[in-house]
Amino acid sequence: MLQELQRRREGAKAMQSGFRIGVISDTHGLLRPEALEALRGARHIIHAGDIGAPEIIDALRVLAPTTAIRGNIDKAVWASRYRDTESFSMGDMRFHVVHDLAELRFAALGADASVVVSGHSHRPKIEMRGGVLFLNPGSAGPKRFKLPVTVASLWIAPGQLEPEIHHLAV
Repeated sequence: MLQELQRRREGAKAMQSGFRIGVISDTHGLLRPEALEALRGARHIIHAGDIGAPEIIDALRVLAPTTAIRGNIDKAVWASRYRDTESFSMGDMRFHVVHDLAELRFAALGADASVVVSGHSHRPKIEMRGGVLFLNPGSAGPKRFKLPVTVASLWIAPGQLEPEIHHLAV
């Protein structure tokens, strides 16, 4: 029933000439089937660091092109292929991805920044600051304390952004 409601909602949004970006972080080497299912159908995926194993990004790339950065646990040789931050544009939106928001250099954002994606805290959060959307998808990896296991979606249509946190039933 829940999946059917989600499919209808996705269909209605897609008809508004937009697309969806999947956002995940802090997998710490664990890519849950529930996270993969929540990201399925995204046009692009962002992984905001603490990947934990190279196979994580390989699996995400099967679903959609993936932009990934390394986090503070990503110290192995394989992680050297990922940068600490990434900036890119999709549609009319400009994205900046950083693992730890405390390391964000606001001067590097530029005046055209639309979205800042971060991870690290394991706490999902959606916040607007000065016209910029700040999105932390939370943690999709091993459960930590009493924090939820989550990923996020960003629906993008011309001039519009709609973020959503998805709590995974694990």
